[in-house]
Amino acid sequence: MPTEHDSRNFFLEGPAGRLEALLWTPTRVASPPLAAVICHPHPVFGGTMHNKVVYQAAKSMDALGVPVLRFNFRGAGLSAGLHDRGQGEQGDVEAAIEFLAAEFPKAGLLTAGFSFGSWVGLRVGCGDARVIELIGMGIPVNNSDFSYLSRCSKSKLIVQGTNDEHGAWEHVEEVLALTPGSNRAVFVHGADHFFSGRLDELDGAITEWLVERHPELRRSG
Repeated sequence: MPTEHDSRNFFLEGPAGRLEALLWTPTRVASPPLAAVICHPHPVFGGTMHNKVVYQAAKSMDALGVPVLRFNFRGAGLSAGLHDRGQGEQGDVEAAIEFLAAEFPKAGLLTAGFSFGSWVGLRVGCGDARVIELIGMGIPVNNSDFSYLSRCSKSKLIVQGTNDEHGAWEHVEEVLALTPGSNRAVFVHGADHFFSGRLDELDGAITEWLVERHPELRRSG
């Protein structure tokens, strides 16, 4: 599928200094109905905005004509600052949302995240009125507190491998059972935390959910 976007590498102003960022803006959509920010996995363990799961999610949204912003949390890549165990990183996500809201003032916003990025990103997205939808991929429910979702009625898609070593599918179901709103869980049978060899199924889950919710979105090519 040919690339049909402008790609912009730049630095966002974050609360701990500049944040390395990458924005894909589809060229074929004059006024996109949706714009997304995707948050990467744990930087202490090598997570960056170029992680393969984050990249796949960005490609899936880009193919639908959705502008996508990726960025490196504080202390990752060329971003300033030091890792703050998910506390200061919430301010990093807020800075990304502020940028998207200014760049695409007519679009609804979506916050997505993989692993650590889901724990931080969905928390911020739940609390920001400009964010209308949330996507969590490989949510690490085994060792992170997702109880804040019980106070979040925004529509959510959770994509999880049934062999995810950081987020047992049973625990995901327990969390979602206490979560209000329109929620969908897609369990990729046999997939591990990183969806190794199963990124096509992640792509399918994201694409199907977004097109159902936004029929005006269509794949290019």
